[in-house]
Amino acid sequence: MRIAITGSTGLIGQALVRSLRADGHDVVRFVRRTPAAPDEAAWDPRRGYVDPAGLAGCGAVVHLAGAGVGEHRWTAAYKKEIRDSRVAGTEAMARAIAALDAPPAVFVCGSAIGYYGDTGDRAVDEHAPAGQGFLPEVCIEWEAAAARAQEAGVRTVFARTGLVVAAEGGAWGKLFPIFRAGIGGRLGNGRQYWSFISMYDEIAALRHAIDTPELSGPVNLTAPEPLTNREVTAAMGRVLHRPTLFPVPAPALRVVLGEFAGDVLGSQRVRPARLLETGFTFRYPGIDEAIRAALAR
Repeated sequence: MRIAITGSTGLIGQALVRSLRADGHDVVRFVRRTPAAPDEAAWDPRRGYVDPAGLAGCGAVVHLAGAGVGEHRWTAAYKKEIRDSRVAGTEAMARAIAALDAPPAVFVCGSAIGYYGDTGDRAVDEHAPAGQGFLPEVCIEWEAAAARAQEAGVRTVFARTGLVVAAEGGAWGKLFPIFRAGIGGRLGNGRQYWSFISMYDEIAALRHAIDTPELSGPVNLTAPEPLTNREVTAAMGRVLHRPTLFPVPAPALRVVLGEFAGDVLGSQRVRPARLLETGFTFRYPGIDEAIRAALAR
């Protein structure tokens, strides 16, 4: 299949490109600079431009682009960047897809479990309503921006990704050096739920979304059983053979992270009902094996 991808330089995008190409798929990477290779096509989400030649003949489009949520302190300007990079990019890609004479069969649009907000101890799946706060508001607008593709009859999947267990980047990539140094510990009281997924299963789930005709709408990309931060901390200590004696108090997190600390300390107990209903099998469903898999990559 010919498959177009945005966000191909990101943590998940790079892994997805490698996986698809290893199986012989023709991958077109949309870039925001002048294309410098035969497999690249241009787009400018701020101007709403997408090179239609890059989409021609594609059976699927996977849209992963967006500013990193945890990359910078949440100033008003950066919150606008987080929102605009997702909403404008999705609108541009959905509009370009809808304008094609032969649109792709599926549009897999990145989203996040931030949609649900703080769920506390309550387990939620794809039927749950949106939460309250900045990230739920962004996710609502982000997913709504794909309307043009949906209206054109393109099967559209919103891949609501959880915390990806990866050593080479993302939020978890920042945890590994701390725990390896023996100075890791729980965050806040440690009772908040973390909905994690191994990198292997993240990529497999995205490919499952591409290949499964009955999947559309929101799909949670998380392991079957979320764990508390305290349980995740204990697992990091077990796998890395390091003590976990240095908790980070909530006030300290708020000083370092600002508004984003509220989401780090918040609880999201999210389950992947749609993946399981459509026969997806997790290779690394448990946290210990997900951590070991990340270290082995």
